[in-house]
Amino acid sequence: MSFVQTSLLVANLVAIAFALLAISSIVAVMEPFSTVAVYATLTENMDSEKKRKIIARSMRIAFLVLVFFALTGHLVFQVFNITVAAFEIAGGILLVAVALSMLNPRQKTSPTDSGQDIAIVPLAFPLTAGPGAITTVILLASQSNSIIESSFIYVGIFAGVFVSYVGMRYSTRLFKLLGDEGLRVVTALMAIIVLAIAVQFLINGVADAIPQILSAK
Repeated sequence: MSFVQTSLLVANLVAIAFALLAISSIVAVMEPFSTVAVYATLTENMDSEKKRKIIARSMRIAFLVLVFFALTGHLVFQVFNITVAAFEIAGGILLVAVALSMLNPRQKTSPTDSGQDIAIVPLAFPLTAGPGAITTVILLASQSNSIIESSFIYVGIFAGVFVSYVGMRYSTRLFKLLGDEGLRVVTALMAIIVLAIAVQFLINGVADAIPQILSAK
C-alpha cells in the first residue's frame, strides 16, 4: 500500500470516527424521548391540528438554532459576552417554570390557551436545542478539520430533530394506551423528571460559573 493510499485510509477512518462521535453525541444530548414524553403531557387536551403545528414549529426552531450555533461557533458567546454556564442556568430556570406548571392540578387549560407557546419553551428550548446540545455542536464545530467532518455535525442535528419529530408525531398512540389515569401518572412523573433536569442544569451552570467568578476577582 502506497503512502497516498495509507493517508487516504487514515483520513477516511478519522472522518468515520468523527461522524460516529458527532451523530451519537448530538442525538444523545438532545434526549429526544424525554422531549416526546414532555410533549405528550403538555398537549393532552389539544386537537390534532394544533399538535401538528406545534411539532413542526418547535422542531424547525430547534434545527435552525443548532445549525446557527454550529456555524457561528464561539463567536456569539464572545460578541455578547455570554458563557455556557449562563445558558445552563437560563435553561434550568425555564424548565423549573415548566415543571411547576405541569404539577399544578388547577391548570385545566392547555399551555397555548393560556398564552404560553410550548413550541418555543420548552420543546425547542431548552429540551431540544438546550444548553447541552448547543455546547455540543459548538465543541464539535471547533474540532472538525474538514468540510466532510463539519457536514456530519448537521447530519447529527437532523437525526436528533427527526427522531424527536417522529416520536411526537405518533405520540397520540400513547394517549390511547395509557388512558386518563395513566396520563395523569405520566404527567406527574414527567414533571418530576423535568424538574430534576432543571436542577441539574442549574447545578452544572453554577459549578461552571463559580471558577469564572473566582478567577475574575
